[in-house]
Amino acid sequence: MRVLVACEFSGIVRDAFIKKGHDAISCDLLPTEKPGRHYQTNVLDIIDDGFDLMIAHPPCTHLAVSGARWFKEKIADGRQQRAIDFFHALAYCRIHKIAIENPIGIMSRIYRKPRQIIQPWQFGHGETKATCLWLKNLPNLEPTNIVEGREARIHRMAPGPNRAKERSRTYRGIAEAMADQWGPPPKEET
Repeated sequence: MRVLVACEFSGIVRDAFIKKGHDAISCDLLPTEKPGRHYQTNVLDIIDDGFDLMIAHPPCTHLAVSGARWFKEKIADGRQQRAIDFFHALAYCRIHKIAIENPIGIMSRIYRKPRQIIQPWQFGHGETKATCLWLKNLPNLEPTNIVEGREARIHRMAPGPNRAKERSRTYRGIAEAMADQWGPPPKEET
C-alpha cells in the first residue's frame, strides 16, 4: 500500500508503516529528522500522486482551542482561514483512506466533529494529549496498551524554540497502532 504521511518531519509514522512492509513517505516543509523517504515540500504538490492512504497532521497553531485568545488577530490577518483551507484541502483530496489528526479545536465546528478522540495513555505512553481523528474509510483506532499515569507533559511544556516541534511529534505507540490497524499486510507475490 502507498502511504503518505502529510506534515510529518519526525518520520515516526512513516517508519511504522515501512516496518510493516508498506511504501510509505513523509512530507513536510521541514527536513526529516530521520533518514528515509521524505519530500521536503508542500504536501499539496504531491497529494495526487496515487496514494492509497494518507495520515495527515496539519499544523494546529491557528486551529486549536489552546490558542483561542489569539483567534481575533488570526482571523483579521487571514492566518486562521488559510489553516482552515489547508485542512479542507487534505480532507477533500482524492485519496481513498484518510486520517487527519489535530488537537481539540475549531475544525469540530467548521468541518465536522471528529470520529474519535484518542490519548497517548491508550497506546503505552503515560501522558495526556487529547488528539482528534477525522477518519474516511478507516475504522476507529483501538487502544493497544492502556497504562497508568496521566501526566500532562506536553501541555505544560515550557516555551522555547523547539516547543512547537516537540508538541507535534506523534507518539510511537500511536504510530504503531496506525500501521497495525490501518495498514493491512502487503499481499505476498506469487
